[in-house]
Amino acid sequence: MIELKIPDVYRDDEKSVRLLIEYFKGRRSSGDLFYSGAHFERLGGGGDCEHVADRFDSNDLVALTMLGVSLKPHGAIDLLTDPDGHWNRLLSLIPRDARLEDLRSDALIARGGPAWELWERLAGNKQYAGKPDGSGPVVAGKLLARKRPHLIPVYDSRIKQLFGRPKRDHSFWAALAAALRADGGALHDRLLRLRDKAGIGEDIGVLRVFDVIAWMHQGATEPDGER
Repeated sequence: MIELKIPDVYRDDEKSVRLLIEYFKGRRSSGDLFYSGAHFERLGGGGDCEHVADRFDSNDLVALTMLGVSLKPHGAIDLLTDPDGHWNRLLSLIPRDARLEDLRSDALIARGGPAWELWERLAGNKQYAGKPDGSGPVVAGKLLARKRPHLIPVYDSRIKQLFGRPKRDHSFWAALAAALRADGGALHDRLLRLRDKAGIGEDIGVLRVFDVIAWMHQGATEPDGER
């Protein structure tokens, strides 16, 4: 596992809080939220709501577009109809309340675990052929982050750039889990404090706070699209 080096921005309360407020509360001249991604985890009550937690639904597909990605039409149908039963089966094996900072979650995200297998099937690899049309590593990660927001972090090019991760990165989840647990959970607690200071709502999880700070901070120097 490649250790996760935490950038200084997370120790700068003023800047981190400003970035969170800008992302979750900033508005366009028309009055709606500036960043569509502010709706990602809240659309339709969330992807981990009890009645939809173990299946993909149309809200999940729309939520993807909030983060600047989407599936092709046949890929969307695949997720909604689950013809081979993989999506429901694997989601049902991942508890809704699983949290990355909890040691008991290691088996879920480890190679061979249900979250890992679900990501591989969505991302596509030699072992699991026939991924949904238009899906890939980034789309897979964002789908999992939508369905299990306390277990799987959003991971895209800005995050990879800021943290200096390798091109083929198969240890980000484990590295972030270790970082959240280090020093008695200091980073985890700091992220909660930053969320509370920003006043963005307790329904926004620690992993999303972590992601948004990184994405907004990196976007100042490495713009690569909107979400």
